[in-house]
Amino acid sequence: MNIEHIIEDFVNATEELKDIGDSITIFGSSRFKEDSIYYQKAVELGKRLSDNGYNIITGGSSGIMEASNRGAKESSKTKSIGLHMRNLPNEKRPNIYLDKKLEFHYFFSRKFFLTNHSKAYIIMPGGFGTLDEFFEILNLVRTKNHPPVSIILFGSDYWSKLYEFMSTTMVEYGTINRDDLSLVKMVDSIDEVIDAI
Repeated sequence: MNIEHIIEDFVNATEELKDIGDSITIFGSSRFKEDSIYYQKAVELGKRLSDNGYNIITGGSSGIMEASNRGAKESSKTKSIGLHMRNLPNEKRPNIYLDKKLEFHYFFSRKFFLTNHSKAYIIMPGGFGTLDEFFEILNLVRTKNHPPVSIILFGSDYWSKLYEFMSTTMVEYGTINRDDLSLVKMVDSIDEVIDAI
């Protein structure tokens, strides 16, 4: 780990994001292709949120991130912002739908900025990285280290088993409180997302 790269990540992102205004972060897999229903929903979601005055922030890569940025770019009412990781094997270059692009050396610094500038966080289907980001923001809000925000799981067909695990096993073992689940809303439509925000 290089301290100069850490400082560079934080200084650059702080400067670039200091006045961005109302924003929403959308998380999700880089692996979804254009013909996927979730890619198509993310385009629509990015556009609708931008039409409603929100900048769209993503990890800046392909899949759900590209689709969300694409929707915002098509709306053109707000900014499409990508916080991209350098040197990832599956995410080599930022997507082409970005008005503002920041590049990060480290996941932890990128995640800090992904989880600190938005009024809501939408978690679309994704892998380990998406789960990491979901639980990070959920834990920050739960422990009051982040102001209360909407945390939205999009796609009950994808997320219902995880939600069931949290609401049964985790609650039964006492590792979370049932009230903690009230911090998360699971939805299946763009209209539900807009209503939740």
